[in-house]
This record gives sequence, structure tokens and C-alpha cells, in this order.
Amino acid sequence: MTEMTSCDTCGGTVAPDGHCWDCGAAQPGFRAHVEITSADGAAGVSDRGRQRGVNADAMALTVSGSWTIGVVCDGVSMSPRAERAAQVAAEVGAAALTARLREGALPEDAHMDAAVRAGRAVAALATSAAAAPACTYVAGIVGPEGIWSAGIGDSRVYWLPDEGPGTALTEDDTGARETLAAWLGADADEPVPRLRSYRPAMAGRMLLCTDGLWRHRPEADGLRAVLARRRSALSGSGGLLEEARSLVELALAAGGPDNITALLIPVAPSAPPV
Repeated sequence: MTEMTSCDTCGGTVAPDGHCWDCGAAQPGFRAHVEITSADGAAGVSDRGRQRGVNADAMALTVSGSWTIGVVCDGVSMSPRAERAAQVAAEVGAAALTARLREGALPEDAHMDAAVRAGRAVAALATSAAAAPACTYVAGIVGPEGIWSAGIGDSRVYWLPDEGPGTALTEDDTGARETLAAWLGADADEPVPRLRSYRPAMAGRMLLCTDGLWRHRPEADGLRAVLARRRSALSGSGGLLEEARSLVELALAAGGPDNITALLIPVAPSAPPV
């Protein structure tokens, strides 16, 4: 990604968050395409898409001991500085999850605390009740004894096993006509994420994604088929980064009307309880 130093709107200086220091305008090229990886093979890809000027999706990925932690957020397009809300929520959520797990917290408790901290951080970005940045939030934890997910809004977490049927681990917080019913921001209630734990019997992947991806393949088995085709085409090489790229490419090939983010975390069969 090319670092931008001058504003497309006024020629001023661009701040690290992708906004102009002088006029405040978001820069179209900021975070247009981002790829991240971790030491254990997890990988994520986020793309602006073909029809949006700014990438308002964000993701974070950390490894702490035996835990792998991922967070994906999608800025609410009708709110101001939505891309900043998503970036702050992803960073704060991942940091909070890492800290709480290091302290020995249960994954469920870590998820609750992290969502609250992320929500408060996003709420602090508001300059007034009428100017409140907002975003969705999903987080995943993978450890030796299972996987845990948390969700607020309409981004999703999926379990995609190497064999057998997959499943969505989150439920959308939506109302009539698929309007968003829960989010992070100063104009939202205190975050109460939907939590779910799962003990997989076989290896696979946890997928965290925004609706810019899942609206093109909402079923877990359809998403798993995309990954299987990429593995087959590459004879099993390339790893999860190539698989994440294949999911983003799917949405781009469908027109890419929205920002697209896919983050994959490898999952080994769970250790039996002691």
C-alpha cells in the first residue's frame, strides 16, 4: 500500500488515520488493500471494493501463547468517520482480548470485556450525539480446547471444517428490511455481544468477515467450497493468505459493491477435556 502524504481534496497533510489534518477529508487510497499474517499461519485480507471511495472495514490479528485472536469491524456507512470507528474497535478489541487471556480470564469473559472496551473507545470518537462514528464488531478466539466467537451487528464468524458441513457461529443483529439493530458507538446501547463456543472434532478454519463478503456466499458450505478450490488449484500450497485472497476475489468478481474483509484462523482438533 502506498503511503499518502498530501490530501486529495485540499492538498494538506494526511494523518496516520487516513484523514487530512487540515480539512478532515478521508483519503480514497488509504487502506485500499491490506493483508496481514501471523506466525501460526492465520491471515486476513481487506479491500476497498470497486464502488466505495474509502475502506471502512478494519481487522486485527494477534497471537498470545496458545491463543490466536482475530477481530473484524465494518464501519456503519451512514455514520461520520466510520473507517476510524472500525479501526479503533478492531485495535482496542484485539488488545483487550490479548490482555484478558494473559491474565487467565475465561474466553467468554474476555469477549465480554473486550466488546465493552471497544464500544467505549468508539463512543469516545463522537463529537456530539448527532456526529457519532459507528461500526459492527466480531471477534474470534482459537485455543487448544476450542473456539469462541462474539458478534455485534451484521459481520459474521463461520466455522469451516476441512471435512463435513460448516456453520455460522454468529447471528445477525438486524431488524425489518435487514436494518442494523446493534452496533458500537455513542448512539448505541452498552455492547452485549452474542457469544458462542465450539469444540471442533477435526481441523479447519475460523472465518471472520464483513457483509461485503458473506452477502455473495452466505452459507458456510459455499464459503468452504471456495477455499477448497483455491487449495486444489495451488496443490495445497499458499496457506491461509491465498485462501483469504480467494474470498475477496469472489466478492470483487461479483462487482465489489462494498468493502470486503476476510480473516482466517487455523483450527486444530480440540484437546479432550482434562
